[in-house]
Amino acid sequence: MLEFADAITATPAKVAPELRERLQKRFSTPQLVELGAAIAWENYRARSNRVFGFGSEGFYRPKSNAAD
Repeated sequence: MLEFADAITATPAKVAPELRERLQKRFSTPQLVELGAAIAWENYRARSNRVFGFGSEGFYRPKSNAAD
């Protein structure tokens, strides 16, 4: 799955035929479309946040910083 996300979010986006074949053995076409759309949406949001300078709201703190 991460390989698929990496391929979709690369610039330019490129999914190798071998990866596509492996994914099609595990997921149906509707599932792949939904997965691809979710990945693309999160990529869009992340890039938009950077364009407008939006940062973290601080909701997540790694365990090493939880005591701060």
